[in-house]
Amino acid sequence: MAAYIPVPRDLSRVKSKVFFNLTKRQLICFGGAALIGVPVFFLMKKATSNISLSVMCMMVLMLPLFFLAMYERDGQPFEVVARHFIESKFIRPKIRPYQTDNYYSILERQAQAEKEVNQIVRKKQKNIPKKRKRKTSRNPSAGRPHKA
Repeated sequence: MAAYIPVPRDLSRVKSKVFFNLTKRQLICFGGAALIGVPVFFLMKKATSNISLSVMCMMVLMLPLFFLAMYERDGQPFEVVARHFIESKFIRPKIRPYQTDNYYSILERQAQAEKEVNQIVRKKQKNIPKKRKRKTSRNPSAGRPHKA
């Protein structure tokens, strides 16, 4: 008989496993949970002498890290999903009007501005009195210094 191995269709979803068939992210989160949970268990057990209370406190402290290790939505870990949610609900404005940058309206504004500038320049040129030409004698050599 032939043995069949299931191969996922989307290879981008395949994660590389590091140790005990866990990803690096899962190992870090589980290790952090163990570093927090085990000392809390022993400290609570010594302080209260109630094992079930100690176990419950340990579980409450370890569950968020387990959640961070295992939760994934649409290929994104929890902190990315949470960041997107917080940005969309609290940081970004609620109403975002759609605004286009119309190239033709820019050209129209530029043409209007040029018309206004030309009208202002023409008015100033009309208001400037023309300089009178000096009357010179009919003799072209009069008024010139004599060359030796």
